Amino acid sequence: MFGRDHTNQHFSPLATIDTGNVKGLRPAWIFQTGITGYFQAEPIMVDGTLYVSTTQNHVAALDARTGTVLWTYTHKARTEKIFGPPSNRGVAVSDGKVFEATMDGRVIALDAKTGKVLWDHEAVRPEDGESETASDLAGKLGAGAVQGSSRLGFKMPPLVANGLVIVGVAGAGYGLHVEDSKGGLDGGAVVGIEGGYGRRGWLAAYDAATGAERWRWYVTKAEGWEGDYAQTTADGVPLHRDIAAEKAAAPAHRDAWRVGGGSLWMTPAFDAQLGLIYVGTGNPAPQNFGLSRPGDNLYTMSLVALEVMTGKLRWYYQQVPHDEWGYDVASPPFLLDHPTPQGPVKAVAEASKTGWLYVHDRATGQLLARSAPLIAQKNLYAPPTETGTVVSPGPLGAISWHPVAYDAKADVAYAQVRHAATTYIVKTVPASGDRPAIRYTETAEAAGEPSFSTLTAIDLAKDGAIKWSVKAGSRLSGGTLATAGGLVFSGEEDGHLDAHDARTGAILWRFQCGAGIGGPPITYSLDGRQYVAVAAGGSSFIKGSGFGTGDALVVFALPD
Repeated sequence: MFGRDHTNQHFSPLATIDTGNVKGLRPAWIFQTGITGYFQAEPIMVDGTLYVSTTQNHVAALDARTGTVLWTYTHKARTEKIFGPPSNRGVAVSDGKVFEATMDGRVIALDAKTGKVLWDHEAVRPEDGESETASDLAGKLGAGAVQGSSRLGFKMPPLVANGLVIVGVAGAGYGLHVEDSKGGLDGGAVVGIEGGYGRRGWLAAYDAATGAERWRWYVTKAEGWEGDYAQTTADGVPLHRDIAAEKAAAPAHRDAWRVGGGSLWMTPAFDAQLGLIYVGTGNPAPQNFGLSRPGDNLYTMSLVALEVMTGKLRWYYQQVPHDEWGYDVASPPFLLDHPTPQGPVKAVAEASKTGWLYVHDRATGQLLARSAPLIAQKNLYAPPTETGTVVSPGPLGAISWHPVAYDAKADVAYAQVRHAATTYIVKTVPASGDRPAIRYTETAEAAGEPSFSTLTAIDLAKDGAIKWSVKAGSRLSGGTLATAGGLVFSGEEDGHLDAHDARTGAILWRFQCGAGIGGPPITYSLDGRQYVAVAAGGSSFIKGSGFGTGDALVVFALPD
């Protein structure tokens, strides 16, 4: 399954490929999907078959030894209006079925042997998320082409647990984005517009046998979503909020929770003994402008624990109350046993966009540890201003949706970390005719600030200290894989897949895959031979970056 098992550790016990022989790794076979662009999926290997979803939600089943195509499923979307780029991050496989959640809001089950559709549940109606069109809004703002729209859909690989298929929507807190002349998310305008342009995020469970919905949990709280108007984060960092202004605005925005955001980006972890799932939630809407959503905006920007059979909230930890910077809790949480003076505690960890890795008690949510900062933070939680506020990290975070690998024996986590600052600027379009003034927040890459990526090892046995950190040649993307062979695999947006020594971070092997690495690598073994597989289809959202898109699933092995 995604992350290999319910712990989400992205660690493999395989060790045939190790630090001594990894330099001999070479392509064993390549599968070309025929559909280029934003290939972010993690493949799944079950009983000698490799299952992979492609951009636009097509699915292929391949012989994991040779790459021979066993069957394909061609997805026919019911709407062209989707959230963001046409990417998908993987399928789930269980009990002879392949499960996929699609960009056009459907949850489907395929026969694992044939690819035949067993059921197709429309979880999001095509009209869900309709509002003023992004193109109309772009015209009002005098901006460029539409980069995205306020549309619900699915990105994450589903979680299958206790006979349920569990998945959450993305696009709820995205609001409406339009591009400026530079184009792209970093170089362009991220528009967090005052008013009701978001949607209400949710996580739902579907019967694995029939597709019937069993429960749904909404991220934004109908009663009391304002919370306590926190002046600091739960771990004590000042938020620099104008509490008086928020409280003054509250009476006019009592129903803001109805469009309050809270996307769910990646697959939950699952503790079968406790019967709990753990999932991160996204930013509130409107994205970067907060006065029209006063309060803490529960339960956005949180790590939450839900009962797997009912969806009932057991506990939450809100990393950033009243977020105005796009610091979604996006990277999938992972389970671990955390050492304490009283003995090991069953714990759950999450690597954040803000630049820390948090460790919590699985049963209660109590914060057990916070790592050292993984980046040089600057003006953290300083509010956007009309003159522009430079903040590090920016909305793509220190650690975004990319999964973190964790080696339980070494008690070390391995993360792709982005070091970059963003300028947040509050702007106003004057009133015109019957239209009132429009206020929004624009972001742009901060001029003169360093921008690079590192692969960073976090020593959780030593209070989250940085064990080592290696600067990459290009931006890192897709996530990491650690193995018992002492290796950490990590993909770069310039197309290189790198194998690092887990002890030192040194690169022992690298291969140019021909397109940016946008998904997590996996490894598997058949007939005593170990393979490494990764999707190479491009991953950058920055236009003009020079990193092209592709369509290849590249599978490596040592020579026979």
